[in-house]
Amino acid sequence: MTEPPVPPKPFVIYEAEEPDPSAADPVGDSLPEGAAMLAAAGLATARRSRLWSWAGAAFGLLFSFVLSVAAWDFVAGLFARNAFLGWVAAVLIAVALGFALLLALREYAAYARLARIDAFRRHAAEAVAKPDLALARRVTGNLLRLYAQRPETAWGRARFAEREAEVMDADALLTLAEHELLAPLDVLARAEVERAARQVALVTALVPLALADVATALVANLRMIRRLAEIYGGRSGTFGSLGLLRRVFASLLATGALALTDDLMGSVAGGGVLSKLSRRFGEGVVNGALTARVGVAAIELCRPLPFVAVERPGVSGLVSGALTGLMPKGAG
Repeated sequence: MTEPPVPPKPFVIYEAEEPDPSAADPVGDSLPEGAAMLAAAGLATARRSRLWSWAGAAFGLLFSFVLSVAAWDFVAGLFARNAFLGWVAAVLIAVALGFALLLALREYAAYARLARIDAFRRHAAEAVAKPDLALARRVTGNLLRLYAQRPETAWGRARFAEREAEVMDADALLTLAEHELLAPLDVLARAEVERAARQVALVTALVPLALADVATALVANLRMIRRLAEIYGGRSGTFGSLGLLRRVFASLLATGALALTDDLMGSVAGGGVLSKLSRRFGEGVVNGALTARVGVAAIELCRPLPFVAVERPGVSGLVSGALTGLMPKGAG
């Protein structure tokens, strides 16, 4: 006798509840800000009050006066004891003063070189605006003399000399100079900016010490700006480099260029992805991008001709070149 068929078991369909967005965990602010570069910019552009300036000048004069009197008494005392020792001290002090004078003259010459570069750039803009072929020829002649001893520009100078006589337009003449004379220097400048951006990014990511990233950002940017001035022929000196650093940071802060704008979004996106793995690595990427932004502004300030015929370096391209191999694929 066959058994009756077993009826199917009933089943219940449960409708899934709609997720409540308000119950979701809050998303943390993982986007890095580049705090080290912003802090470095604040330190570089900090203004002292007039009271502090006058106080510093007064203490400097007082220290110089006391040091001079002490040196005079020291030499006079040695002369009273032994004439030979007195002469030795007098000669050593004279040598030290001579070196101090040489350093002062070197700083003055550095300021003069920077002023000359500024004049080249200003005259080039005037020659294009008027237009003025004679002024353009004067600018290119100055550039040829400036780079006469630079081996990087030897081939470009020869090319420029071959074609200069054929050009009868101020804009075209400056375009030729920009391509032939400045192109190899632009390559060196890009490499210097990439090197500084890489250094700032790595130190921010790998060194957890407090304020180490700020100090590195200041030193790396100062060295980068000094090197850019040397590349374009304006060897800035110590005080000149500090002045350039202050000018660059002040200009960027005044225009809001150290904020996260469109040309930094690719780098910041990479920093945001990496910050999920390491907050400091994400900060390093953004600090490197901001260093590249400073480098572009410094190039424009140190370059004897404005960017007209040659494309201005882009921050994204500089950051990509600087961080190649440091960021995983897809992070940028």
